[in-house]
Amino acid sequence: MSQKVITRIAPSPTGQMHIGTVRTALFNYLWARKNGGQFLVRIEDTDTSRNKAEWTELIWSDFAWCGLVPDKKYIQSEHAARHNELLEKLVAEGKAYVSRELAKDDSGREVEVVRLKNPGSRVTFADAVHGEISIDTADLGDFVIARSLTEPLYHFAVVVDDADAGVTHVIRGEDIMSSTARQILIQEALGFARPAYVHLPLILSKDRKKLSKRKDVVSLDDYRQNGFIPEGIVNYLALLGWNPGTEEEIFTLEELSQRFALEQIQKSGAIFDDVKLRWFNHEHLKRLSDDKYAARLNDFANTAVDMRLVPLIKERAQTLKEAAEMLASEFGFLQGVTYEPELLLNKGKIAKEDASKHLRALTSLLENMGDESFTPATIKDAVFPYADKEGRGSVLWPLRTALSGMDKSPDPFTIAALIGRTETLARIAQALKNL
Repeated sequence: MSQKVITRIAPSPTGQMHIGTVRTALFNYLWARKNGGQFLVRIEDTDTSRNKAEWTELIWSDFAWCGLVPDKKYIQSEHAARHNELLEKLVAEGKAYVSRELAKDDSGREVEVVRLKNPGSRVTFADAVHGEISIDTADLGDFVIARSLTEPLYHFAVVVDDADAGVTHVIRGEDIMSSTARQILIQEALGFARPAYVHLPLILSKDRKKLSKRKDVVSLDDYRQNGFIPEGIVNYLALLGWNPGTEEEIFTLEELSQRFALEQIQKSGAIFDDVKLRWFNHEHLKRLSDDKYAARLNDFANTAVDMRLVPLIKERAQTLKEAAEMLASEFGFLQGVTYEPELLLNKGKIAKEDASKHLRALTSLLENMGDESFTPATIKDAVFPYADKEGRGSVLWPLRTALSGMDKSPDPFTIAALIGRTETLARIAQALKNL
């Protein structure tokens, strides 16, 4: 490219980060990285009545957590002097004017606003996704660009900040496309160069409507608190509106940075599917080493993780929250078991004499096994012929209950291997006493 690519994302500190904002940030990040450029994050704090410092801190935290680390970051209000300077310049040049008019919320109060003198021309711009777009700006009239000479509106401030930062590509949601004509008119009045525009398809709910804060989970922090990991979220969001051109689905952030291309962005809206997101999250969790998985789970649940359980949990839990719940509900048997004897009989479905007979037979089978070869596969091989002959349910239920003490748990072969041969035989012996 003829100039260094510079992209930016400009979230407002008025609430938790929307998942759509993260997707937009990701596309900006990927395009900058693909071209060896810069990715900027600018907090748009022009709405002073709704801004909160904690939301600003959460934005920085969210980007760091996702791995979308900006090359530069700043807050829009830091540029207030520059905005004021250019507002006064436009008024002095006759390209804008101060207008005294009645307040919209109070017809008895007069306010002072700054309006841009609109030439009423047709604005045409090329969009990387939607092609050439032409808009007649006559209907916009002389639109407001500031509440006063010291209070610029978003449309004005964003144009100044983008130009001063050298932004080459404005990559944002298509819901903001209607603002583009206004911003181009401001650029022309200020004599600024026009960046390339890329308006992304919206992320839609399953009913093909815009994601709603009332009906859908839309906050990145909510997903983080529910045990999703950045690798899974980033991978899934990348495929909402972008197609790699192959059947591949699993990508790291680095791989996405190498593969991403603007011409592969789709025009149609992308349907957000929680089931698919959970699948991506699970795939990336399974790709973690056992040590890294345990570390992530420890950080999330603030609890020590028995390394013997990691392969089991990793295979089944789609999120870290599910993994933490499994630790609490399904794997307490590692520390010992207590249960009502009736549980061994599956609430009366198995006769006491049958349960006792089967547990004694299993004891004989397992006593003949060596400690070194006491694995889920070898235990299953030893037990299954007997279970098939006598009935799997009546054999395996008492065995699993004796080992886990729980109504629901992993299979008895896995449990036996985890607690070892000696403890397995001891728990079966205790079950026979309980009967």
